[in-house]
Amino acid sequence: MRAFNAELSKLFSLPGIWLAFLIGAVAPAVIAALDSTAQKEEIIAGVSTRLSEVGYIGLGLGVQGVIILGVLAVSSEYLTESSESGGGNQITTSLSVVSSRLHFLLAKAGAVTVISILLCIVGMMTTVLATHLILGEYAPAFEWSRLIGAVCYWTFTALLAFGITVLTKNGIIPLAVLMINSSVVSVSYLLSKVTTLAFYLPDIAGLNMFISDGLHKFHTPFTGGLIMSAWVVVLFIVAAIVFHRRDVAS
Repeated sequence: MRAFNAELSKLFSLPGIWLAFLIGAVAPAVIAALDSTAQKEEIIAGVSTRLSEVGYIGLGLGVQGVIILGVLAVSSEYLTESSESGGGNQITTSLSVVSSRLHFLLAKAGAVTVISILLCIVGMMTTVLATHLILGEYAPAFEWSRLIGAVCYWTFTALLAFGITVLTKNGIIPLAVLMINSSVVSVSYLLSKVTTLAFYLPDIAGLNMFISDGLHKFHTPFTGGLIMSAWVVVLFIVAAIVFHRRDVAS
């Protein structure tokens, strides 16, 4: 628990973490507001066909906030300090304080999980508020099962970003790849046009937990969550093995 509390403290001390909070809390509401405005016009015209999905698309795209969180949690450990501080990095100090590398990873992953859940709850609150402010009586009822699915999706995505960054030690590659792939037109979506195997990729499978239109009907919410959680477990095991054998000084 001391290691977990220390990791929470380190995360909140990172300047970049506030960008993650801003994106996670505001982006879903902005996207939901734009979508709600378009849907209101379609409702008035009598042609609305996807009112039930309003808000959930915003939660899907707002996941970029926790991607930043997962990447920063690891990449910050490898940043070179100033010459006045000795020119070292945080990882050496962290492993000197926490003797077990597995405990260190678990504590850091636990901190990322807790913050991801809290950030997703804030994102859901702003999304629901924006939707109701614009649609009023036309606002769809948000289902608890789908909201829980969104929380799981955000958390699993943050842990995937965390695991990939453990392997690369650098935040640029996982940040670029995951941010692009969580955009409106992702690489996974394009691959799904070529082969059905793409539906077993973690991002598309995970979206089945709370989005049910078009592309995202391939799996049931439970199956989608099971597939994404399996990716997280496998990646974490691989990352733990690599991290255990790695010379942190290299």
